[in-house]
Amino acid sequence: MKDKFWSQPSQEVLDDLKVTREGLSNAEVEKRTEQYGKNTLTTKGKTTLLQKFIAQFKDLMIIVLMIAALISVFVGEGVDALIIFMVVILNAVFGVFQESKAEEAIDALQELSAPQAHVKRDGKVVTIKSEDIVPGDIVLLEAGDIVPADLRLTESASLKMEEAALTGESVPVIKKIDTIDEENPALGDRKNMAFMNSNVTFGRGEGVVVGTGMKTEVGRIADLINNAEETTTPLQQNLARLSKTLTVLILIIAVIVFAVGMVRGQESLINMFLTAISLSVAAIPEGLPAIVTITLALGTQRMAKRHAIIRKLPAVETLGSTDIIASDKTGTLTQNKMTVEKVFIDNQLQDAGNVKPADLTANHRLFDLMILNNDTKKTDDGLVGDPTETALISFNDGQQYSSDDVISKLPRLTEVPFDSERKLMSTVNDLGNGKYLLTVKGAPDELLKRTTSFDVAGEVSPMDDAEIKLIQDTNHHLATKAIRVLGFAYQILDEVPTELTSEAVEKDLIFAGLIGMIDPERPEVAQAVKEAQEAGIRPLMITGDHRDTAGAIAKRLGMITDEEMNTAVITGAELDSMSDDELAKRVNQYSVYARVAPEHKVRIVNAWQKKGKIVAMTGDGVNDAPSLKQADIGVAMGITGTEVSKGASDMILADDNFSTIVVAVEEGRKVFANIQKAIQYLLSANLGEVLTLFVMTMMGWQILAPVHILWINLVTDTFPAIALGLEPAEKNSMQQKPRGKSASFLSGGVSSNIIYQGLLEGAITLFVYAMALAFPVHSGSQLVHADALTMAFATLGLIQLFHAFNSKSIHGSIFSATTLKNKFFNWSIVISFALLALTIIVPGLNDIFHVSHLDGFQWLIVLASSVSMVVIVEIVKFVQRKFFHAV
Repeated sequence: MKDKFWSQPSQEVLDDLKVTREGLSNAEVEKRTEQYGKNTLTTKGKTTLLQKFIAQFKDLMIIVLMIAALISVFVGEGVDALIIFMVVILNAVFGVFQESKAEEAIDALQELSAPQAHVKRDGKVVTIKSEDIVPGDIVLLEAGDIVPADLRLTESASLKMEEAALTGESVPVIKKIDTIDEENPALGDRKNMAFMNSNVTFGRGEGVVVGTGMKTEVGRIADLINNAEETTTPLQQNLARLSKTLTVLILIIAVIVFAVGMVRGQESLINMFLTAISLSVAAIPEGLPAIVTITLALGTQRMAKRHAIIRKLPAVETLGSTDIIASDKTGTLTQNKMTVEKVFIDNQLQDAGNVKPADLTANHRLFDLMILNNDTKKTDDGLVGDPTETALISFNDGQQYSSDDVISKLPRLTEVPFDSERKLMSTVNDLGNGKYLLTVKGAPDELLKRTTSFDVAGEVSPMDDAEIKLIQDTNHHLATKAIRVLGFAYQILDEVPTELTSEAVEKDLIFAGLIGMIDPERPEVAQAVKEAQEAGIRPLMITGDHRDTAGAIAKRLGMITDEEMNTAVITGAELDSMSDDELAKRVNQYSVYARVAPEHKVRIVNAWQKKGKIVAMTGDGVNDAPSLKQADIGVAMGITGTEVSKGASDMILADDNFSTIVVAVEEGRKVFANIQKAIQYLLSANLGEVLTLFVMTMMGWQILAPVHILWINLVTDTFPAIALGLEPAEKNSMQQKPRGKSASFLSGGVSSNIIYQGLLEGAITLFVYAMALAFPVHSGSQLVHADALTMAFATLGLIQLFHAFNSKSIHGSIFSATTLKNKFFNWSIVISFALLALTIIVPGLNDIFHVSHLDGFQWLIVLASSVSMVVIVEIVKFVQRKFFHAV
């Protein structure tokens, strides 16, 4: 295959690749897939399970612990060393499991959000994954698409592309199909080529694939494209800082424990060293980042099942604090199933069902304009295109006026594509008699500025004030009923325009009529709006539609009231007349933004952010990318959204549904709450362990052995902590106000809870130890201290398992209907309890773990003391709810 495709005529390239403009056959695609492979870029190889396992031992504290275990082997403490090694290995296994689970979840999400492309195969337009493209495929390009492979362009209708990643040129490049004679032009000068991962910013085009995967220009630049985000998230950075702070504090305490223990001489050097190291390892929540990651990843999987695809893990946590949801109207708040309801023709407004295009005379241009000024494509799956345009085709075909016949008789020659600034689209079609038909479609108010005549029953008359008023009144009447109105005009030309600009083409037009369409609201959205409002979230509507249309739909959805129709709705023109400071001051007043261009969205986001609000913004177009990036949560449309908008987003709505955003917010709040619960549980438990050993050392008591601390750390920190990340949402989670930007995982009473609960755990454990010494069951100092140490060990372990139930809610009671709903949590407690009890009950394990057998009375003291943790915390929570209004 040649590589200087720019120097060949497009037909020659097609011939070389042995393909026609109808595309490849499925059989040929299979052959070429085998020959060229998938259209993917080679990325860094993933780490293997062995590499993940080895990585678990790179932590400084784990290394120190391993060294301590080796030393214990040399001094004859082989059993202790064996247990230490076993605990470390089990911790590593759990770490690998958590990391792999999170990686699988992220991979699944990347698969769900993979880019797609429109190609011709066997003469039909189909949508496929970009990775399935092969050399020779005919690719269709539209504004908003990302070029899926390197192409030699065969068609270009005002096609422009942004190629900054390859060429450094920030200005979009105008593309042509003409052959380039230069021997080796720079990439930026290859105007007839389209390169993989470039963005189509304007117009339409078609091209044949000449390079895929690593054979593309992008593929030749090492590591230019690498979608895997390996940088740590802000959330992980915050956790890392927390862990570092705790590490310093705990190491200081460990040094003090070691020094005091040695001064008192109650333990040998090796035992005190092992105790200090074990205390450090047990107290530092090294598993917390992994638990947070897997909680976030599992949250994203749950969201994906409910049609919310999270592209960036931190977005899950940010969603929970969202104050504002600014949503597009069409397709998100409404069904995106436009239907023609009204037709204004011959100066009469009629119900669409009463109009029969086929029965009217040929002089009525309106129905031809509806078909010709239209980019709808017909596929095996139905009509593909803008909902407004597909409605026009559906109407005519449904009324036995064949759109295929009209298109074949009056083929399109060129066009001036639609853009959101002028709100118009134009085409030039061949009438077949040496004349050409200019068709113009768009917003009636913009169209009227360019019309000089109007058509009634085939008779063209000069436009006058009376006609303008009739058209404007009709437009307003329809808009107040939430009906979208499109105006149509035309002109007969003697030649095809050479300058394809709005100024040169869209002038001196003949007005043909209006078409009124309605896109009814989604039935579930009104309830979702209500839920959002109850959660303290303010829903906003942003649309390019008419003010009256937007206001009518917003009122039906409960976003605004009748009284707010005149005050809560603002247009793009009114936004333009405001300064940024003025908008920021008055932004609380507006809930509906009508007739806005995409660039207005950035101003709206900024205005709310100046108020300290966290904003979620939806978008689907190329020009929406800046506002999606500016928003705290950028939400792209999965169905109608362009690849550019998806690439700039944090979340993709697979169903383009507003209610899905509210579902995602609820899930985000649940994920944040569950991470808070895990943090509170882990840190309070660790504080309890540190306090217990510290006081034991200061009091000169026999202290817990390294195996005790490590075993408690293993059985209590692993299963219950992960299980807390899977807790269902609390029933009042969507009745609370957003927590705000300043909130952290330690806010909302969590930090104070950690302190008092950690102190309480330590105090209860020390109380049991003191009770065992004061009221011994056995005689003899050695047996008494062995029993006391065993009871302290059992209490410290059990108290943490009971405390896991406390941690199911920061302030809520455990005596609720959802306490036992999490089956994974229930089993984690049972398994952890069994692992803890076995060390004391099973003969033989007693010696290994340096514990004694307890009788019924001693177990009763242990159990009663452990349960007291629940009782005391429940009382504190009751006081918090009753007197401090904690929720």
